Amino acid sequence: MDIKFDPNNAIIKLCMSGMELEDSGNSEDAITMFHKAWHEAKDDYDRFIASYHLARIQKSISDKLKWMETSLQCALKINDDNVKSAYSTLYLNIAKCYEELGDSENAKRNYELSNSAKGAPTDVGPFYHGTKADLKVGDLLAAGGTSNYKPELKMNHIYFTANVNVAGLAATLAKGEGRERIYIIEPTGEFENDPNVTDKKFPGNLTRSYRSKEPLRIVGEVTEWTKLTTTEKREWHEKSTKNKGRIIN
Repeated sequence: MDIKFDPNNAIIKLCMSGMELEDSGNSEDAITMFHKAWHEAKDDYDRFIASYHLARIQKSISDKLKWMETSLQCALKINDDNVKSAYSTLYLNIAKCYEELGDSENAKRNYELSNSAKGAPTDVGPFYHGTKADLKVGDLLAAGGTSNYKPELKMNHIYFTANVNVAGLAATLAKGEGRERIYIIEPTGEFENDPNVTDKKFPGNLTRSYRSKEPLRIVGEVTEWTKLTTTEKREWHEKSTKNKGRIIN
């Protein structure tokens, strides 16, 4: 089973809308949106994401625990590299709920499970880098470029992903007038989870986004992928323009 995070998945879009409502202080409508996502979920991946957001917004600790455990059970059923990075976060949230409920035994057990699920990324790829630059096999991509989100920022890392959808989105948002390109790359050194997306909107590193201080070697190019529609491109460009969040460099 290989379920990839798709920013245009209907359930993910509902949850993103819910988070926007939440950020604007409209928590009642946000809960409604997350419930809609739960009821429209088609599989364990959708349910894992929807129940996580329902858990986050609960006022009652026991309700939060119930939904967080539902999210974990759905994630464990999937048993896929695309969700394993979320295990540690889910166990940690469950442990905190048990701690608040005074159940120290279950809290301790879940803290231990959270710690054992942590660790350096073990993703074996294939890995991709989206850009508008015209490059060739054997070229090296290195840190030091300007940010797609903050042009005044020089990046200390080079970014890549194991999710071709995410690489496609990066190519769309990349600066330049060239055509969108997705290169297949190999990291030449150690890499880490991208802290700008890990445990932010979604648990773990669902987009399988990474960064490295060492160069990436181009080993091929993806010639066919599902490109965003003109409307979707406009929506993503608007979102990136509005993005005022701090970039962890």
